[in-house]
This record gives sequence, C-alpha cells and structure tokens, in this order.
Amino acid sequence: MMKNLTLKKIADACNGRLCNYCPEKDKEVSGVELDSRKVQENYLFIATRGERTDGHNFIGQAFLKGAAGVICEKEPEEGIGVYILVKDSFQALKDIACFYRDGLDIVVVGITGSVGKTSTKEFIASVLETRYRVLKTEGNFNNEIGLPLTILKIREDHEAAVLEMGISNFGEMHRLSRMARPDICVLTNIGQCHLENLKSREGILKAKSEIFDFMREDGTICLNGDDDMLRTLKAVKGKKPMTFGMAAQNTVYADGVKNKGLFGCEADIHVGEESFHVEIPLPGEHMVYNALAAALTGSLMKLTGEEIIEGIGAVKPVGGRSNIMRLEDKTVIDDCYNANPVSMCAALDLLSTAVTRKVAVLGDMFELGEEEKEMHDKVGAYAAGLGIDVIICIGKLAEHMYKGACRVMDGKDPGEWKRSVHYFPGKEGFMEKQEELIKEGDTILVKASHGMKFEKLIAMFTGSDSI
Repeated sequence: MMKNLTLKKIADACNGRLCNYCPEKDKEVSGVELDSRKVQENYLFIATRGERTDGHNFIGQAFLKGAAGVICEKEPEEGIGVYILVKDSFQALKDIACFYRDGLDIVVVGITGSVGKTSTKEFIASVLETRYRVLKTEGNFNNEIGLPLTILKIREDHEAAVLEMGISNFGEMHRLSRMARPDICVLTNIGQCHLENLKSREGILKAKSEIFDFMREDGTICLNGDDDMLRTLKAVKGKKPMTFGMAAQNTVYADGVKNKGLFGCEADIHVGEESFHVEIPLPGEHMVYNALAAALTGSLMKLTGEEIIEGIGAVKPVGGRSNIMRLEDKTVIDDCYNANPVSMCAALDLLSTAVTRKVAVLGDMFELGEEEKEMHDKVGAYAAGLGIDVIICIGKLAEHMYKGACRVMDGKDPGEWKRSVHYFPGKEGFMEKQEELIKEGDTILVKASHGMKFEKLIAMFTGSDSI
C-alpha cells in the first residue's frame, strides 16, 4: 500500500472532484499507472491524452483489471467505479507526487548536470545499496512525467531514493525540485547540451540550479569541484557546497588514477582522513568522477570505506550508455542513448584506448542551438585528431562532422582519408555498406542523440531482432 494515498486524499491533493465515492470502502491505493495495460488490483489509473492514444478510451479496461479509481479530464462513459475529475491529468500526476513525497520519511538524492547523470545515478545507487534499501530512477524516467511516476513507486520499506532529474528549459527543474524535495543535491557538470533553449553555459547553470529551490532545509549540496561553472557556486541558501574532483582541495578527491582502457580504471579515493583504493569497472576516466560523487554521497550517509569500495566495484553498465559488448567477431561500444559534444569526445577517448582497429559510427547531436554546425565540425575534427581508424558520420548535421574530420585529414594522402572518413545521410545507406567498412576484430563505437534511433545499428551488429 502507498502511505496516506487514499482516493479522498488524492482528490484533495490534485483539486479534483470525487465521483461515485463511498467513504466506507476507501483505502490506500497500491500503485499509480498511466498505462492501462500495467494497472493491477487496487491501482489508481490516470487517464492522459497523448499524441497517439487517449487514456480515456481505456478507463473501462482499467476498472475491469481492478483499479481502485481513475483520474480523468472528462466523465467516463462507463459509470462503473470511482473517478476523480480534473482539468489536467498530467498536472494531477505532479500534484499527487508532491503530496506523496511530503509524507515520506526517506533520504532523497537528486542528480542533475549536463553529462553523466545516469551513470552517476547508477554509481550512487550501487554504493547506497550496500547498506540501504534503495529505489532509483529506471530508464529515462527523469522528466516531468517520469519523475513523479518514480516517486510514486517509493514504498515504506525504502530507505533512500536516487532520482535523476533532466531538463531542457527554464522552470522545469523548479517543478522537478518541488516534487523530489531532495535531501542531497548532486551536480555532475555544466556542459553544452540544450543550448537551443538555455542559450549558454551560464543559462544551463541557472536552470540546473533550480534543483536547490525545494531542497530540504538541512540538505547538502555536492558539486563537481573541477567544473569551472560549478565552482562559481560559493554558497547556496547560506550553505557552502561540498565538492568532488581530482584536485586535492575538493572535499573528496582521487589520485593515482590508472586507465585500463575498455576494462575500466582504478584510483585512490580520499574522503576526509580516510583513503582507499577502488576498482571502477566501467570504462573511461570520466567514470572516476561518478565514483567520487558516489563516495561523497556514501560518506554523507555514514557508509564505511569498505561499503563504498564494494558499491563502486559492483556497478553495472546501462544499455545505451558506454555498454561494452564483446561479440564473437567484434567489440561494440553501445553509447547511443544520447549525445552532446562533451559526451561525444569522452566516448571517442574511450574508443581510442582499444588495441584493435577503431571504428566510430557517429550521428547527429540535437538541441545544440545556433552553433550546432560548428560543434559537429569540432567533434569530427577531434575524432580524426585522435587517430580513429574509420570515422562514419550519419545524419544531416553529421555532414559537418565529416567535413571537420576531412579537414584534419587533409594533410594526409587523399586515398587514405577517403577510405577512413565516410558520410551517409541516413542509417540505411550505412547499413547497406557496413560489410565493406567493418572488419573482423574491430572495436566499434556507436553514438548519437537518442532521436537518431541508433539502436537499430546495435541490433544489426549484435544480430538481434529485438529492436
């Protein structure tokens, strides 16, 4: 059951009109769903209007599956159960999440930043799970629909929640913070994503800083102390942030970093007077920052060095996020969940550590604003400068990656770079030619913004028909 979440309290929380209600039969609901197919006995179904489907058409189905009640924007044709009439079902979802969160006695860790939110979430959750029962954001449930749904999955036996919080415009983080009410705010970095709306890194910092708007009064702020923009936050609501990074002046820092390429890193982490050696199983030196964020969060929640070491070592890759797949005839780095210039360069750095022939399959990066062409050009030039053996650029914007790579390769023999750098307007053109471009034993990076649907390329390389 969900603490205090009866139909009457739900209606009050979202200012809805309660219909067909019998007080004697009211009780706490067991779950909340927007998808009628996932409704179970005693669940609350929230009927929403989408681009393709209207949840109001499935109210009857929800009741047949045992729904305790339904939230809807119009009176259902089937008068077969309790319903709560509201003006906006999505707003009702957020209002209910706010009410529910306010009644929970749980430590909430809110994570935001331009790059590394998901992997940082995985590190922090893995560390906290060594002692506590933890709920964490699943998949891409980090926006104004996904976050409240995640909050509504918290149960009384959970001791901590690790919530990823993603935005693309001003005001969004303010609303997410109102729902999450974080006790610990973790900011990974300020990069160059969502510039289309946020305009500049200063704008990104301002928008991300809205996470502090509803931070608990006794909350703690954890920042990447090596990030030039985050370093400008000297105090928030009179509180000095704690920091993590490579520099020794950070609250928690690392040294002795040893990059083991595709096999991860090892480092010495210093937390106060304590130091310990950690094995970081995910590849890329940037993963050290995620481990540091987890170490700082773990120390705030009174974990021992042994527990922090165990949690960092137990982290598993998330699909589409630098997930290394060692196949029979090749190695594929699946990093096609999302992309911006910083994460592109980090992924290319990872690819450059491979001891085999290196192939980068790169696609468009979205929401970069007015300088999107220049940023794609720079990524292509960066890939060529690293000495990546084969650079394959796919998409309308990726043509500028191709041009950037060609510019760097221009001093070489023309026959060499024409064999090394290739451009395709769409995935299909590459898929037709891939057998000519990919060789046995290659290590292949696949990376683009999620909208490019590069999962199809992963399925092609792995021989999977599930995508």
